[in-house]
Amino acid sequence: MVTANAPVLTLTGIGKRFGAVQALSDVSIEVHPGEVVALVGDNGAGKSTLVKIMAGVYQADEGHMVFDGLPVTVNGPKQAQALGIATVFQDLALCDNLDVVANLYLGQELSSAGTLDEVEMEKQSWELLRQLSAKIPSVRIPIASLSGGQRQTVAIARSLVGNPKVVMLDEPTAALGVAQTAEVLNLVERLRSRGLGVVLISHNMADVQAVADRIYVLRLGRNGAEFKIGDVTTEQLVAAITGASDNVVTQRATRVHDESAATQSRSIDLDEGEIG
Repeated sequence: MVTANAPVLTLTGIGKRFGAVQALSDVSIEVHPGEVVALVGDNGAGKSTLVKIMAGVYQADEGHMVFDGLPVTVNGPKQAQALGIATVFQDLALCDNLDVVANLYLGQELSSAGTLDEVEMEKQSWELLRQLSAKIPSVRIPIASLSGGQRQTVAIARSLVGNPKVVMLDEPTAALGVAQTAEVLNLVERLRSRGLGVVLISHNMADVQAVADRIYVLRLGRNGAEFKIGDVTTEQLVAAITGASDNVVTQRATRVHDESAATQSRSIDLDEGEIG
């Protein structure tokens, strides 16, 4: 049983290889209830691969996964969903020609006496959207009629239909305007206030710093750094993502600085020796 301070999801020593390419090596993260954990990194850092392992799309070659205090092996998306891990991928996977209700319950429709229970699904759709303070004019309009922010809202709401404990959001504010981005970030905060563990994947440092509690940086398929949101600046985040503190130019500058400092120190010692 998970306590308030215990992680709801823990990955330890995760490794994943695709042929000759080692996508992930010894990656470890923790997600606690009521916490937004941001996963950041450059393109090719392994973020999407790690998310797909948690979502059951891929299976890890190495490492262990613990969910709700118990070791688990997730062999497919349906198993991840049954455990309580929901994922909203960047493409949202919504059907433009169907209305909001149909999209929310696609593949998990409610039935009564062998027929679809449209009344109950509509009722629960309104209730779910109301809990998220979603600005959707009607649950019976086609998805094609909604804005980008509203579509993201529907996708997030759909992930909550099965009452998950962890929700993973892959670039939820990509290609959104300022107002729509703010709307989605408000949704992320509401998920946290409901006691869910939220994993946020984003390239936008402003979004990350606005809602995250902790940040994991992946670099070249490995853990690069971990920060608490109040203990890191944007510059430090960018440096950890790009490896700015571990590149040839920085290493040379550090070496030159150290050599200069050592030369000055020797000069001071010689001067003191002459004075003595």
